Amino acid sequence: MEFEIIKNSLFSRARRGVMRLPHGEVQTPVFMPVGTNGSVKAMKHQDVSDMGVRLILGNTYHLYLRPGIEVIKQAGGLHEFTSWPHNILTDSGGFQVFSLAPFRKIKEEGIYFRSHIDGSYHTLTPEGVVDLQRGFRSDILMPLDCCTAPGITEKEAVKAMNITHRWAVRSKNAWLGCRDEWGGSLFGIVQGNFFEHLRTESAGFINSLDLPGIAIGGLSVGEEPAQFSHFLAHTASQLDAAKPHYLMGVGTPEYILDGVENGIDMFDCVYPTRIARNGAVFTRNGKLTIDKQKYADQFIPIDEHCQCFACRTYTRAFIRHMFKTGEILGPMLATEHNLQFMYDLMSDIRSSIENGCFETFKKDFLSRYTGGNREEQ
Repeated sequence: MEFEIIKNSLFSRARRGVMRLPHGEVQTPVFMPVGTNGSVKAMKHQDVSDMGVRLILGNTYHLYLRPGIEVIKQAGGLHEFTSWPHNILTDSGGFQVFSLAPFRKIKEEGIYFRSHIDGSYHTLTPEGVVDLQRGFRSDILMPLDCCTAPGITEKEAVKAMNITHRWAVRSKNAWLGCRDEWGGSLFGIVQGNFFEHLRTESAGFINSLDLPGIAIGGLSVGEEPAQFSHFLAHTASQLDAAKPHYLMGVGTPEYILDGVENGIDMFDCVYPTRIARNGAVFTRNGKLTIDKQKYADQFIPIDEHCQCFACRTYTRAFIRHMFKTGEILGPMLATEHNLQFMYDLMSDIRSSIENGCFETFKKDFLSRYTGGNREEQ
C-alpha cells in the first residue's frame, strides 16, 4: 500500500490524500460503506460502485461463521465471491465478539466465544484472524484487539490495552510471514479506553510497530459526545502523521467532520444504512423520518440537491408510501440515498481541503445540518 498526502490544511490537522491499494486508488478522507456479510444491505454492488465507492468493509467474524472460510477460498477470495471488483477492508471481528459479552471469554491465546447463530463454540486468535483475512485476500486487514466499554477501571483498561499490544505483535509476525502472497496491508489499532495516558502509551506502541496504517479503536462505543471529541483529538494527535488514520465505527456527519479536523482519513459505520432501513434519511438540513404524515403529500425529492436514483426518480410522498405499506423498495431507496449523501459529503470535504476552506465548510455545513429546522422541511 502507498499513502500520499496531497494537501494539508493550514488551520487544523485535516488532510487530503490518496491510498494506492491492490484494487485501485482510494481518495481520502473516505467513508467506507459496511458490507458485513459481503454485501451492503439493500444495495447491489454495481450501484455502490457507480456512486464512486472504491473501498467497502467486510467483517471477519460474520464471514468466518457463515459461509465459512473454505467456501470463500474456493471462490478465489472475497472479491470473487461477492463480485466486488474494488478494495475491501475486513475488520477482525473483535468488536462483534466484544458485543457478545455474555458469550465470550478473553484469554492470552485469543477470544473464546459462542456463535450468535447456533451457539457453537469457537476461538479467534491473532494469528488465526490474519490467516482468515489472507484467505479473504483483503486489501486492508485489521488485527484482533480487545475493545472495552466506557466506565471500566484503569486496571481493567491497562489489562485490555496490554493484551491488544501483545496481540498486535503476534498479528504483525503472522502478516509478515504471508503478506507477499497477496499484498494486503495490516493496520494497528490504538486502544486505552478513556484514560489519556493510556491512549498516549498505546499510540506510541502502535506507532513503533511501523505498520502500513493506524486505526483508533474504542471510541463511539456509548460515551458522551464531549468525551468522544476530547479523546479523539488527544489520540489522533499522537499518531504517526505519515500513515493513514482510520477512526473505526464512526458514521454520523458531525463525528466525521470532527474526525477530519483531527487528521482522520478513513471512516466506517453501519449507521447510514441502518437508519435508512428504518426510514431515516439524511438531507443538508438534517435528518428526516420519511414515514411521518407530514410527507404524505410532499411531491419533492428527499433532498433537492441530491442526484441519487431515489431523488432523481421518486418523491417523498411515494417513498413514505413504500415504508407505510411495508414494501422493500422503501428501505432500498432510502439506503441508496443515504450512501450517496455520505459519498457526496466526503467529496465536498476533500474539495474543501484542496481549496483551503475546510474549517469554513465544516462550520457552514453544521450550521445548516444541526440547525433548528430539522423535521420542518
